[in-house]
Amino acid sequence: MFNFDDRKSATSTENKQRIVIKVGSSLLASSDHLTPRYAFMHGLLRDIAGLQNEGYEVVLTSSGSVALGLNSINASLEEASVQDKQAAAACGQPILMHAYRQVALEYGFDIAQVLVTLDDLEDRKRFLNTKNTIHRLIERGVMPIVNENDTVTVEELRVGDNDRLAAKVAQMIQADYLFILTCVDGVYDRDPAEPGAVLVETINDVSDYMKATSGTSAMGSGGMFTKLQAANMAQNAGCTTLIARGEMESPITALIRGERPHTRCIAQTSPSSSWAIWLTDRLQMAGGLVIRQSAADRLSTSKDGISCQDVVSTYGVFQRADVLHVYDEKGVELARGMSNFSSNETALIAARPNERAEDLLGYKASGRLINANNLVMLEEHHLNWEEPEESRQVSDV
Repeated sequence: MFNFDDRKSATSTENKQRIVIKVGSSLLASSDHLTPRYAFMHGLLRDIAGLQNEGYEVVLTSSGSVALGLNSINASLEEASVQDKQAAAACGQPILMHAYRQVALEYGFDIAQVLVTLDDLEDRKRFLNTKNTIHRLIERGVMPIVNENDTVTVEELRVGDNDRLAAKVAQMIQADYLFILTCVDGVYDRDPAEPGAVLVETINDVSDYMKATSGTSAMGSGGMFTKLQAANMAQNAGCTTLIARGEMESPITALIRGERPHTRCIAQTSPSSSWAIWLTDRLQMAGGLVIRQSAADRLSTSKDGISCQDVVSTYGVFQRADVLHVYDEKGVELARGMSNFSSNETALIAARPNERAEDLLGYKASGRLINANNLVMLEEHHLNWEEPEESRQVSDV
């Protein structure tokens, strides 16, 4: 059991505790008929109403639009194409929100729909605009319900799971706690279907359990693996994550009271700044680069950032202001930082070190690819991304 009154005083307005709740499709849509599970929704929103009356500020991250829209387009989840799922989301999202609002009004509060895309979370300006909207809804007493806009997203440009989306929202609003409701009691030391599987009650380093968690739910797009990724992102922002079974009476209050089994992923005691958190916790790799080993060895103590002349090769097609993953020549990810140039500009400047950047580009610029204040070194609590296989050598330009 833990004490919810042991809070961070600076995270929420008027010292109120702010929580994010993530609910997956398997809890919201019946597997047989793909219709809203009103009994579960009543239990959840009744619980949320009680929490609001106690002073908690609540944001809900909800899946379910695709599952609830499949009947409308006469498609099955197993056979649905990307276009089918986009169409199903367009049909299912109003069904989902109508059900939420109908139930919420019975318990005396209103809800708002906040649909986001990957760019809304990975682009800094759009991230802050989304943050401001959610803050204003909270201030007005309206509970935001956040979901990915599956109608307009394509496979290569989507968040892909609402676990990490919920963690991004938790970072965005500086939540104290993230609750991930699922169909099992929490994280196990192995597949829970195996004999002798033991529930892990407390996790400090999620990487210890990443290999033991795989697979996705029947209707969801994530599994326990993405839940641990989400927990890590929340930890980095000073937010504790609780992973627990959702099909219970008063699912959140029972956790707060310590009445139910769950896994608790402990928050970092000294979280980084919101800027550093946004730079390091990425949902998708926009691009990457390999720097010379000599530059890599001095990177942690350098005040100069990374110059284009330090670059050996680049990954992907990136643009100015994209966040890049930085690797050394041994393939170890060292840092992440915001680029001052596109991938083509970077390769051009790196391949012609004896010429000034502004002469090559036709506008005033230095050869600094990533400024030191836009660069964050990775620490042990960050989850490293593997180096991509295909790279572009700067000598090829």
